[in-house]
Amino acid sequence: MIELKKRIITSLFLIILIILMYIYSYVLIIALIIISLIVWIEFFGLILKIFHKDNLKNKIFKLFFKGISLIYICLLSFMIVLIFSKENDYKFFTIYSFLVAITSDIGGMVFGRIFKGRKLTKISPKKTISGAIGAFFFSISLIFIFNKNFENYEFMKVLFFTVFVSFISQIGDLFISFLKRKANVKDTSDILPGHGGLLDRVDGIIFALPFGIFLSRFLF
Repeated sequence: MIELKKRIITSLFLIILIILMYIYSYVLIIALIIISLIVWIEFFGLILKIFHKDNLKNKIFKLFFKGISLIYICLLSFMIVLIFSKENDYKFFTIYSFLVAITSDIGGMVFGRIFKGRKLTKISPKKTISGAIGAFFFSISLIFIFNKNFENYEFMKVLFFTVFVSFISQIGDLFISFLKRKANVKDTSDILPGHGGLLDRVDGIIFALPFGIFLSRFLF
């Protein structure tokens, strides 16, 4: 319950932040710069711990991950700034993808703690099949909350979009969990007392957003 409360508080903070980013462009730019920098530092910190041996192979891997992660974060941030600077449907689907990732995280935590059951994968021992189902269940509930926004779209397309973004969010969560397991660390950092690193909280979001943005381009 303590962990759940922490995640809910963090999620509320992120929602408030996204609202401010939506309203004020300077908040958007400043927040993205800070978040991107911290997330990239934490991610590269994991890579350094995984490829800690000083040999040519590890140097190549570190250089590759350093470059590709920096490019990814920069492009994602630039894409968000570009979308939020204009009035279009992409802005809504960006925010919606963001919320799907958050509700997936909370749903996975709630269902996992209540129903428990079989483990989903060895990568993250805390992840369960019931948690994955809960992630989908919570994210799908957003469709009915934003029902008016989807009046002009086919329900099956909206459902597919929601489930797919939730799936990518969970994959992103598992990927960072895999890296933490390889690096033999519990959290990516201790920048958020009681929560771990910023990457620990936005791992699913940074993967869900680009997929949500691009998928909305083809579906709607």
